[in-house]
Amino acid sequence: MTTTIVTTDRLTKRYGDHVAVDDVSLTVRPGEVYGFLGPNGAGKTTTLRMLLGLIRPSGGTATVLGHPPGAPAAVAEVGALIEGPGFYPYLSGRDNLRVMARYRRLGDETVDTALTRVDLHDRGDDAFSTYSLGMKQRLGVACALLGDPELLILDEPTNGLDPAGMADMRALIVALAGQGQSVMLSSHMLSEVEEICDRVGVISGGRLIAESTVSDIRGASTLYVRAEPADVALAVAMQVGGDDAARVLDDNGVRIELDAGSAPQVVRALVQAGADVYEVRTSERSLEEVFFEITAESIAGTTQGVSR
Repeated sequence: MTTTIVTTDRLTKRYGDHVAVDDVSLTVRPGEVYGFLGPNGAGKTTTLRMLLGLIRPSGGTATVLGHPPGAPAAVAEVGALIEGPGFYPYLSGRDNLRVMARYRRLGDETVDTALTRVDLHDRGDDAFSTYSLGMKQRLGVACALLGDPELLILDEPTNGLDPAGMADMRALIVALAGQGQSVMLSSHMLSEVEEICDRVGVISGGRLIAESTVSDIRGASTLYVRAEPADVALAVAMQVGGDDAARVLDDNGVRIELDAGSAPQVVRALVQAGADVYEVRTSERSLEEVFFEITAESIAGTTQGVSR
């Protein structure tokens, strides 16, 4: 197994004057679930297509399992689902997978294994045209699993699934990584990435604006304080943590950028100031909060650059 599964260096794709992917440099490591997070149109699918050799980059380089994208040695060890799955509607799910398995010179036993892993074994003999959107998506993932590839590249793998199906798909992805497979998945769903990914690359407007573990991107835990009067609580929080370390939340609570060990000091200061303290707890920023913060900063920076 290679030490680096996917590496890109300033990968770029232009369509005329439009830059779909702009100088993206990222790394996917062995055995991890890498979440490629961004809104629709951010450049996620275009990046994945370049990694699979389906389209050529306009600039920059990439390697997949130590080979150029699309090289036979890389293709043999990569399973992929990009956008929607495409199968013969009149064939059963099982027969569709058999067609794909024979293209790859794999035995029929790999088909049954893949169907079982995505919980479609009992519906494998039904025509693909009768499948629900969620079942079609799972069959696409089953196709990607044929041959037990070293790397899975999945574009919005939970698209069309109901809540139970989404939970099952997440569990499957985590299990695959636990068995040593690497998974690179794109998603616009923050909760999905937060639950199952080891590391995250955040893309906006074609640019990679952050790449780290989920915990590092979210930052350290902070104190959440609910006390009245709210203006007194905010004044105390700013006194203890500094002017830039505290802010009022929607429910009149105050978040302070201090660790949990500062809670006694904050409570004493609140009581001495005459505030009534109703709640003090450790609070963690959600990935959703961080995502909107860093994308807003990226957009603001781009706007300033244009104005200059």
